[in-house]
Amino acid sequence: MFDDTLKQGLSVQLSQSPFLNLLPERKVIETLKLMGRTPGERLTQEVAREICVRTNSKAMLSGSISSLGSQYVIGLKAVNCNSGDALAQEQVEAAAKEQVLKALDKAATSLREKLGESLSSVQKYDAPVEQATTSSLEALKAYSEGIRIRPLKGDSAALPLFKRAIELDPNFAVAYDVLGISYSNLGENGLASENIRRAYDQRERASEREKYRISASYYSFATGDLEKSDQAYQQWAQAYPRDFIPHGNIATNLSSLGQYEKAVGETVESIRLNPDAPTGYGNLVGLYAALNRLDEAKSTYEQALARKSESSVLHLNRYGVAFLERDTPEMQRQLAWATGKPGAEDALLSVQSDTEAYAGRLEKARELSRQAADVAKRNDQKETAALWLLNAALREAEAGNTAQARQQATSALALASTRDLQVLAALAFARGGDTARAQTIADDLNKREALNTMLNGYWLPTIRAAIALDGNHPEKAMELLQAALAYELGEPPPGAQVGGTLYPVYVRGEAYLGANQGQQAAAEFQKLIDHPGIVQNFMLGALAHLQLGRARALSGDKEGARKNYQDFFALWKDADPDIPVLKEAKAEYAKLK
Repeated sequence: MFDDTLKQGLSVQLSQSPFLNLLPERKVIETLKLMGRTPGERLTQEVAREICVRTNSKAMLSGSISSLGSQYVIGLKAVNCNSGDALAQEQVEAAAKEQVLKALDKAATSLREKLGESLSSVQKYDAPVEQATTSSLEALKAYSEGIRIRPLKGDSAALPLFKRAIELDPNFAVAYDVLGISYSNLGENGLASENIRRAYDQRERASEREKYRISASYYSFATGDLEKSDQAYQQWAQAYPRDFIPHGNIATNLSSLGQYEKAVGETVESIRLNPDAPTGYGNLVGLYAALNRLDEAKSTYEQALARKSESSVLHLNRYGVAFLERDTPEMQRQLAWATGKPGAEDALLSVQSDTEAYAGRLEKARELSRQAADVAKRNDQKETAALWLLNAALREAEAGNTAQARQQATSALALASTRDLQVLAALAFARGGDTARAQTIADDLNKREALNTMLNGYWLPTIRAAIALDGNHPEKAMELLQAALAYELGEPPPGAQVGGTLYPVYVRGEAYLGANQGQQAAAEFQKLIDHPGIVQNFMLGALAHLQLGRARALSGDKEGARKNYQDFFALWKDADPDIPVLKEAKAEYAKLK
């Protein structure tokens, strides 16, 4: 009952301190591997001290608990890793099992002072473990086990334990938050938002540090208010300057907004603070790709591999770089790496489906999307499966297979219907000709998500503009898309798994075509061609060449138009012959000769 529970309780108590910096569990696991030991094995004094030395840590903390009749005695001892000298120690008694967590609080607080933390800091950041976590030892035990196995076996394996902790204590704020983050990592954003909202409602039952985390998660995932999210992360980073997480998440927000240079700076800082966090390297690869700094992207990937710091994000973004370089063998290597890995295999299959669609091989793309959805469903990730189907539905709409697009979007929503899925479904319906259904979903989203930055600044303007275009109102579409100008080069969720979509730019280009403004349309489609690191293998990147040809033809530049058509045909040289947009392109090109 006590082993991992008290370790987690002590970790919670000590992690409140801005003065102390705890070695991440993932780093412990990686160090055990380097020592030739089994990840997750029990840490003896000797093994722990070797880890301490190898990681250049300052001190090792050991704890003990023993029974004395009905009472318990808790001991804590801090030891210098190199010399083995005792730095501080504390011993307290608990009258009964129910008093053990309170006794642990007392011992940890005293130890923090003896290690050199100022009294004012200890008093400011000293929420009792029961308040910062739970008063239920059983709930803390389940939560602790989830925290222990998460870096060993992944988020999927930890989910049942976090759920069990919440069943035992429905007010366990931190458990709700970690459950939500785990769902987010697995692409289940609806469940992520639901649990993070519950964490926010219970946030007073958390430490100061966890309050920052919960508030930031709430604004990022639940409301989508990026301004408040950024404020929360900035406050967190200021209060805990050694924490890497706020910097990494600030970078994610900046990437959504299209501010890639600033995002690189925050991500580099996140990696500096925790050089072994796998997500940081993966995100940095993607950011460098967005900026077309492909050599730096590949170098970052190799750095991550050298540090044994891998993640599905790292491999997804390395695939994106390989696509940009048309390095098919590397793309195949990334696909092979993902095979059989939950949370990675389906994502890479979907990304490969986009590559096939980019080349006009829609039949192959459909099959890969079906496979991706099937893998996600086998892993009990219905929302993720629906996402892959909606991604395919958008491709069908852009290819001119409007009936198939509508059917696919309907099937996806039957599988799962969360906010993010409704966004893509509404766009698929708008692009596929069912504007009434698209309008209904858009209006509902607008009412429910008034604070969501990217929904209201990127997706809803695009959906509404697509509806206006379907009704032959190009000027109205242009007006609606004014709201997206500040965000159009961003990579906001939901969207392409690798890179962004530039959908507002593409639809604005179509609006200019509809208004017979060829030069303005050409300028919009050229943006997609000029930003390959953002668009990557999303189908609009290939179609932009065709649309640019149409825009130049409209402007009277027949020679330029023919070249653009030829560029498109070169990309689609192996395309399925029955795709409506390809048939239209060939007929248009014949008239240009």
